[in-house]
Amino acid sequence: MAEQLQERTDPYLWLEDVEGQEALTWVRGQNEATKVALCDPAFEADKKALYEISTRADNIPFITRRRGQLYNFWQDTSYVRGLWRRTTMEDYRKLETRWETVLDIDALARAEGEDWVWKGCEALQPEQRYGLVSLSRGGADAVVVREFDLIEKRFVEDGFALPEAKGGAAWLDRDTLLVSTTLGANAATASGYPRTVRLWRRGSDFMQAPLAFEGEASDIYISASVDREPGFERVFYRRQITFEEGFTYLAREGGEPLLIDLPLDARFDVEKDWLVVKLKSDWALPERTYPADALLAISFSQFLKGERRFEVLFEPGPRRVLSGFWWTKSRLVLTVLDNLASQIWLATPGSPWSLEQLQGLPDTASVYAMSLDAGQLERTDEFLLTISSYIEPTKLALVTENKRIEVLKEAPAAFDASGLEVTRHEAVSVDGERIPYYQIGPKDQHEPRPTVLYGYGGFSVSLTPGYLGGIGKAWLEPDNVWVVANIRGGGEFGAAWHKAGMREGKRLSHDDFAAVAKDLAERGVTTPAQLAAYGGSNGGLLVGNMLTRYPERFGAIWCTVPLLDMQRYTRLLAGPSWVAEYGDPERPEDWAYMAGFSAYQNLEEGRAYPPVLLVTSRRDDRVHPGHARKMAAKLEAMEQPVFFYEPDDGGHGAANKEQAAFLSALGLSFLRRTLTRTAGV
Repeated sequence: MAEQLQERTDPYLWLEDVEGQEALTWVRGQNEATKVALCDPAFEADKKALYEISTRADNIPFITRRRGQLYNFWQDTSYVRGLWRRTTMEDYRKLETRWETVLDIDALARAEGEDWVWKGCEALQPEQRYGLVSLSRGGADAVVVREFDLIEKRFVEDGFALPEAKGGAAWLDRDTLLVSTTLGANAATASGYPRTVRLWRRGSDFMQAPLAFEGEASDIYISASVDREPGFERVFYRRQITFEEGFTYLAREGGEPLLIDLPLDARFDVEKDWLVVKLKSDWALPERTYPADALLAISFSQFLKGERRFEVLFEPGPRRVLSGFWWTKSRLVLTVLDNLASQIWLATPGSPWSLEQLQGLPDTASVYAMSLDAGQLERTDEFLLTISSYIEPTKLALVTENKRIEVLKEAPAAFDASGLEVTRHEAVSVDGERIPYYQIGPKDQHEPRPTVLYGYGGFSVSLTPGYLGGIGKAWLEPDNVWVVANIRGGGEFGAAWHKAGMREGKRLSHDDFAAVAKDLAERGVTTPAQLAAYGGSNGGLLVGNMLTRYPERFGAIWCTVPLLDMQRYTRLLAGPSWVAEYGDPERPEDWAYMAGFSAYQNLEEGRAYPPVLLVTSRRDDRVHPGHARKMAAKLEAMEQPVFFYEPDDGGHGAANKEQAAFLSALGLSFLRRTLTRTAGV
């Protein structure tokens, strides 16, 4: 009954028909109007500059090592869709690296008449000769999977091949895959992700492949992973029941899978006989209570026998949290954020474990650790670091087995940062919480400047410094200001910071953002007329609420691939998977608070709103383009200033660097058109 009432009261439901002719006619009309208004000579200059920066020949080629060779996926002006290529470490260290092409996606797309977007390759270990290449049409999350020979550099004739679907596959052996996919009857969850894992043998009909594991339709997704460590070979199945919680099972030959008895919201990893657990909530056990955000270690075999006495590898402190952990060959690499400052720690198993902070890293940069080796069976204790700040170009460094840091590559400067500085500040939110934010702008700024305030505030995502590149060139060089807000809902300060911005707290995370906007005006950095709110996806919901709840604090709203209609979001694509973050609008007790941040419903006739640019994608199969479409149509009907743009491809992000440059330039053109250049205007 409620749904029928909603359909009668929402005159724009027809825009949810993604491929509907009426809807597409509307989209194309909006696109043309937006291009006429915003694609001026300054836009063209920005687009050209942004594209050139993103496709420079001396940009860092990021690498993964397979069987002693370094693989890289590269896009530039010659290879718009991209080139999968490889080289040696000796060659990579040279100023001019010689690359061998493995797979040319542009040539493949031309030959097959498809809009292919590269999504990666999972190779069979230890040889890593055969891989499962994933390709997306237009950048959607759904992929086709095809077996590829990395030595012969061609797809395997009559090899494994899966048609377009969400999901993936893991090698069990040369002739067997564990496939989690939405292909087949009742194979998808309500969120549109895989509900089953099938054991698929080479040469057999996939639709006849036996079920290895099955979840519930109400689950978010089901997946499988294979541990190939000699002496510890095993298979795990995962039932993700909410975005935050799930069950993991250890497969047992000839028996039912064994549930691994851990808190549902814990993240864990098993390496040889070690179980390492990061908690999201306090865990009360007979021996002691372990706090949220702690990292624990125990013998996996003893844990399965009932042992629950863990060694604590990391214990959180005020604004000191563990943001990530993963294994090299013999060490656990920990990335720690200490009041947003990056630290890398190395933990070595033993009785007890030993911990050592990696020395020689800059104090002011953001440092991110990542694996060098793609294969579990050929891992070393070498790993990679990216080192960057908002105004200093990124460096890629190798950490050697003896913990020496060697810079391998450094990105070229994209803009002149000599007149810029990065400062940190705090705003006070409505409940008294102090909300940190980064300000990047002119040194010794004496008057308000056009300013972009960016935020996300959800799903425990941490916003840490990274080189601004094209934004620095197009926005900061002309003496404008860029601000990044670390609002609640993110992961910057651990589980409590995230949980404070979930569900009932989502409005509070939006209040945090508005508090930063107010603080920027009070400090004289900008004025409301010169301030834009910018965000995408969950950040699109954030800035959509700046439009409806705090329109007086902003001169423009730049909103990309957003959620906006929270009354219907669980009926649109992957929406049901985010109930843990937002709530379920079908439950009256949830809708009672969700109604307060459903931007689409909260637009009011007769109220003045700042100009809005809404951007989405027809190929976005994660956040439905109907959110942005309907919001634009409703604003237009209310005679509010709104621009809308929806490319045919791109998924939940740009399909390639050319499209990324276009969309960024479009947003910057919108800001030039809408934000005043003079204080007080």
